[in-house]
Amino acid sequence: MPIVHATTAPATTLHYVDLGSGQPIVLIHGWPLSHRMWESQINALVAAGYRCIAYDRRGFGDSGQPSGGYDYDTFAADLNDLMTELDLHDAVIAGFSMGGGEVARYIGRYGISRIAKAMLLGAVPPFLLQTADNHDGAPQSLFDGMLAGVTKDRLAFLDAFFPNFYNSDANYPGVSGDLIPFSKWVAWGASPIGTQQCITAFGTTDFRADLAKFDKPTLIVHGSADRIVPIDISAKKSAPLIAGSRLEIIDGAPHGFAATHAETLNALMLDFLAR
Repeated sequence: MPIVHATTAPATTLHYVDLGSGQPIVLIHGWPLSHRMWESQINALVAAGYRCIAYDRRGFGDSGQPSGGYDYDTFAADLNDLMTELDLHDAVIAGFSMGGGEVARYIGRYGISRIAKAMLLGAVPPFLLQTADNHDGAPQSLFDGMLAGVTKDRLAFLDAFFPNFYNSDANYPGVSGDLIPFSKWVAWGASPIGTQQCITAFGTTDFRADLAKFDKPTLIVHGSADRIVPIDISAKKSAPLIAGSRLEIIDGAPHGFAATHAETLNALMLDFLAR
């Protein structure tokens, strides 16, 4: 099992898959999933001649489950360890949901010397929390409620969470009835502590200063019907903060559009990569 060493305390190991050859595409999963969420994208990207590296965030998937380090400075340091240990250059880094925070904080802290392009897919930047200078954000009570639910009964929380993650009541054509059970199975294996602490990380971290440092072509994709990370407080606010970014809205798509609208997302990613 390939791993890289995440050196920021508490140190741990990061599991990753590395498939294909060509320009490296680093895929960073969302909460509370793992690299397994990228199956459709990996297939399409490898077939198109790209090298795909999809890793599990600390605490998730097959990576180590340390007692702490579930904050974006540490997540960005972990990504830097991966980029450095694998000696990646001319890479494209793509983050889904909370993974978009890694993309933003990595660029904010470590710069763009190893990066050719970036993608924010259903991503949490620029800043989800409602504050005095972010009136449209979500109230602290929302994240407090999520944390309380996960802490009290994580499995029950996930059971209620994923139908809204995928807008299962929309009955998208071609979506397997096993998608939600599979997602719950992936999420069940995550660190309970990591699952909890990541809520604070993605709910309260301000990425606005990080986005100001983006100086590479950036693709932003979001579903218009996202119930988890509403487009009006995320993608539509990120796009003006990243000079020259390209915003693509998938009409009617939920948060989990990497699965429900895989062909649409794959086409957008491949078109962006080819430019």
